[in-house]
Amino acid sequence: MKKIFITLLAIVATTTLFAQDHQGSLVKTGDQVPNFSIPTLDGKEFVISDLKGKVVLVNFFATWCGPCMKELPEVESQLWPKFKNENFAMVSIGREHTKEQLEAFNGKKGLTFPIAPDPKREVYAKFASQYIPRNFIVDKTGKIVWQGVGFSLEELDHMIKVIQENL
Repeated sequence: MKKIFITLLAIVATTTLFAQDHQGSLVKTGDQVPNFSIPTLDGKEFVISDLKGKVVLVNFFATWCGPCMKELPEVESQLWPKFKNENFAMVSIGREHTKEQLEAFNGKKGLTFPIAPDPKREVYAKFASQYIPRNFIVDKTGKIVWQGVGFSLEELDHMIKVIQENL
């Protein structure tokens, strides 16, 4: 019985370490950002390859995700106004949401940054296998310089600092 307990404990510890270490990410800091193009709610096309020379934030969220619903208003009030007129671009991608769902959602929230639907996880699948909110900061050369999972005000402050350092 003791051996089984120790084995189970080792499995749980290893699984927890792996989850914290990798957290479902399919790309690493220093990797070139995966190429993607996605239509935004305002009718424009967000094409990552066209944004070389800019610092880019790619955010993944879902309307049912509690931490996402805490993060998006903070991005709207703190991050977006600070950088929207800089050499900066961002897109917030609704994982598994349709255009209609996100239009209804944003009709209530009034977010002003670009939002795009990813109903089949096609863009998300280039970056990660699980967990949201998820953020990637891409430098002017197209390399991922930072990534984060989950939300806290400390992490938001750190994202703002990384964006400032890369502008």
